[in-house]
Amino acid sequence: MKIFFLFTFSTFLLSAFEKAAASAHYDKILTHSRIRARDQGPNVCALQQVMGTKKKYFSTCRNWYQGAICGKKATVLYECCPGYLKMDGTRGCPAVAPIDHVYGTLGIVGATSTQQYSDISKLREEIEGRGSFTFFAPSNEAWEQLNSEIHRNLIDNVNIELYNALHHHMVNKRMLTKDLKNGMTLVSMYNDQKLLINHYPNGVVTVNCARIIHGNQIATNGVVHVIDRVLTAVGNTIQDFIEVEDDLSSLRAAAITSDVLDTLGRPGHYTLFAPTNEAFERLPRGVLERIMGDKVASEALVKFHILNTLQCSEAITGGAVYETLEGNTVEVGCDGESLTVNGVKMVKRKDIVTSNGVIHLIDEVLIPDSAKQVIELGGAQQTTFTDLVAQLGLTSSLRPEGQYTLLAPLNGAFSDDTLRMDQRLLKTILQNHIIKVKVGLNELYNGQELETIGGKLLRVFVYRTAVCIENSCMVRGSKEGRNGFIHIFRQIINPAEKTLHEMLRNDKRFSVFLSLVKAADLDDVLSRPGEWTLFVPTNDAFKGLTDDDKDILIRDKNALRNILLYHLTQGVFIGSGFEPGVTNILKTIQGGKLYLKTVNDTLLVNELKSRESDLMATNGVIHVIDKLLYPADLPVGNDQLLTILKKLIKYIQIKFVRDSTFKEIPLTFYNPSITQLTKLIEGEPEFKIVREGETVTKVIHGEPIIKTYTKIIDGRPVEVTEKKVTEERIIQGPEIKYTRITAGGSDNEEKLKKLLEEEVTKVTKFIEGDGHLLEDEEIKRLLQGAGTEYTKVTKVIEREPQIIEREIKKVHLEG
Repeated sequence: MKIFFLFTFSTFLLSAFEKAAASAHYDKILTHSRIRARDQGPNVCALQQVMGTKKKYFSTCRNWYQGAICGKKATVLYECCPGYLKMDGTRGCPAVAPIDHVYGTLGIVGATSTQQYSDISKLREEIEGRGSFTFFAPSNEAWEQLNSEIHRNLIDNVNIELYNALHHHMVNKRMLTKDLKNGMTLVSMYNDQKLLINHYPNGVVTVNCARIIHGNQIATNGVVHVIDRVLTAVGNTIQDFIEVEDDLSSLRAAAITSDVLDTLGRPGHYTLFAPTNEAFERLPRGVLERIMGDKVASEALVKFHILNTLQCSEAITGGAVYETLEGNTVEVGCDGESLTVNGVKMVKRKDIVTSNGVIHLIDEVLIPDSAKQVIELGGAQQTTFTDLVAQLGLTSSLRPEGQYTLLAPLNGAFSDDTLRMDQRLLKTILQNHIIKVKVGLNELYNGQELETIGGKLLRVFVYRTAVCIENSCMVRGSKEGRNGFIHIFRQIINPAEKTLHEMLRNDKRFSVFLSLVKAADLDDVLSRPGEWTLFVPTNDAFKGLTDDDKDILIRDKNALRNILLYHLTQGVFIGSGFEPGVTNILKTIQGGKLYLKTVNDTLLVNELKSRESDLMATNGVIHVIDKLLYPADLPVGNDQLLTILKKLIKYIQIKFVRDSTFKEIPLTFYNPSITQLTKLIEGEPEFKIVREGETVTKVIHGEPIIKTYTKIIDGRPVEVTEKKVTEERIIQGPEIKYTRITAGGSDNEEKLKKLLEEEVTKVTKFIEGDGHLLEDEEIKRLLQGAGTEYTKVTKVIEREPQIIEREIKKVHLEG
């Protein structure tokens, strides 16, 4: 029991210590300063002083190693840590500062002006007497910087105004820096005025945005903290300030229109970057009217100027990113004495403290992306694209009430030749970069098709670390505007116009390769719809190949197919879609593996450089190479073939195993000749045999269709499985009969038609059946002309749809 008690008690102490440490950032930074100065002797602290100013900080690690504060060079000073003194003839600060009442302590910390004013205002007797006080004492420099008129009024009425002002700097209990929690409100000894405390992670502690520059000087009747400015009374709310400040009338109107003004009247800890009237006047003509006429945009605009945290200027010693009420972020930093927002000096007046936050007046209006039109989202790297869209009259197509997606290439993607094009052609190119709908990055998935305002369909390809549309891949920087998204691309997007086969046929560089494709009966593969990646050797790869060599290759069709299909892989793989420097392994149709990677924006295939990559076709992509590819682990068993291959392939050692043969690769991998009867309409028997993929199959009480695709979620590719069930009601009729046939080869089509004509004389409606009636081996034998059985299924449904008859008839087709 005793052990349990000790464990529980120690856990409680540890928890309490951790909570205290979490709020004692000032003390933590002070400890680090002592560590940095340990070589200077005991109780010495290292500080940084901004060059050209008297501002000194117990700095963070970041500022220390940068040697700068607010972008200005800082020199290192070594001083006695608070509460310690030097002694003649000794290193460091071995002596403890004498402890005195609050009045005497003001002299110890060098706040002599505050001490003097305490004396003449008759406060001295109180702070020398009994009690427990916290005195936030302005430094001598703070009194010098006070507005001269305010200073004079205080001195002219020391017994009331000055006395009250000093009481406003005091709290009727002792509060060390570890007790000053972020967001705390203390009640001062003057008229219960509020003192707003902020304790920041960088060790800065502020009181009504005045920074504590020397803290925790213990007195017999309290503690003294020296601050860098004289405190003024906290005003009412931020809303109250906006309502009475003439220079914020434009902001006031926007805040009222968007219903945000009331928010700034509620309790909280806000920071408002308030644009002046002059800032609103600088907006481009028409922009303000558009935003003010759109409640959603005006609300976004006003909220983008508000932080849900209180950021005093003295707490900002370097750049930091803060989330706004609008949801996006701004970077708040400093440049010397000036505050910056998103890297721009724009703050005219700092630290207007209110009861629910602080106001900084700025001379620019911050417009968030969510309040911008999509064309306004383009940054400095997309100006060529946005300028061309405007020059060619396409901005009129982007209506404010519409929804669009811009696919904006970087400036460097536009070559001089592109810019010199006929304007009609250039306009067509730009239309291919504007999608008719609003599509965010998280909504893109592999295999998706997007329609442009020019009517083109663009394909989406999602890879492990990249998202590409046609030949071009995205770079970081997507933004969402009021009426659309903008995504940034490395290159101009070139939509596919021709099939792989048409591209080879139209380019003389590939004539030898194409002739071998034709000889291997692979034309159909490259002509039909699909998703392929083809690595095409140029004619240079076949230098030294004689007509006799070519004849030998063509005669061995298995060998030729193995070689050619090693250049073909299922799926569309864009070169710039690969993660740089990482090897990607692709399985080819031949069965071997290809090893791809990109190095310095160049695609390597089995370590061979692609001379030209990402040539898009309607059924795939071509990467051009100048060597014939061959699988290193595939042996050759024929002397003649070995001799030919050695002529063409010198970058690997080809294995020779006498009498070894190449495996047969049937063309069933792309279903070239499965035929089916899809639909017969009422009337005289009319039969149509079509290839799979050319028509859409109707499903009647069909099985669930399972579709798997890749989708971007939170910036990362995720595989999604979608289940879809299609059910169609059949119109009741006297008889519904449908027949499904499966057979191979165009020579059999007439026989199939005749057979059906003999069997069916009057038909109401034929609808495609379901299921595969021939196994792969049977299809293969039929393709090879070996002969097989033809299978027919007839289903007859009367009234309510139900199967009442199943007929299987076997017919032998001669090869």
